[in-house]
Amino acid sequence: MNENLQFLQAFLKNPLNVGAIAPSSPELAAEMLAGITPHDDNIVLELGVGTGAITKFLRSAIPSRGSYLGIELDEDLVKTLNKNYPDMNIICGNAAEAYRIHEESGLGKVRYLVCCLPFVSLPKEVSEMVLTEIEKFMDEGCELRIFQYAHGYFLPPAIKLRELLKNRYGKSRRSPLVLKNVPPAFTLTWSTV
Repeated sequence: MNENLQFLQAFLKNPLNVGAIAPSSPELAAEMLAGITPHDDNIVLELGVGTGAITKFLRSAIPSRGSYLGIELDEDLVKTLNKNYPDMNIICGNAAEAYRIHEESGLGKVRYLVCCLPFVSLPKEVSEMVLTEIEKFMDEGCELRIFQYAHGYFLPPAIKLRELLKNRYGKSRRSPLVLKNVPPAFTLTWSTV
């Protein structure tokens, strides 16, 4: 099935969990993944794998199956992802349980956390649970990467999220606006390494 169609179907099925109508562009993926160099002892954890728009570019950066873990909530997307990326660890699970899922995986320390979740549209309780999980990884020394769409960048929920993360992890590094994405977006990086 076409990636755009599958993404749209997932959005229509559950718009609060998907939060976008199109997958991330190759240009946004490149910005999200710039400088990521994982290995089996310092893995990448991807939250909200979706259709694999970021994952397909991560694939070339990971040296082995043991240096990547992806968590996606939508069962249908996970089935397709596992067909498309049989050499990657992608499981069906809830990002609000990411720390436990990672521990049970037996994989190395999470060094890079690539988060593609739509925090601005998630219910407050869900966002708070996911941020609690992220904090556990950040406390152990991690680099967090998220993106925010330009049209919502200055809306109160987006500002509140950035302020919360700034208060916990310091100032973020913001990318230039990625225009070749629907809609255009910024990437943001915080590091506790």
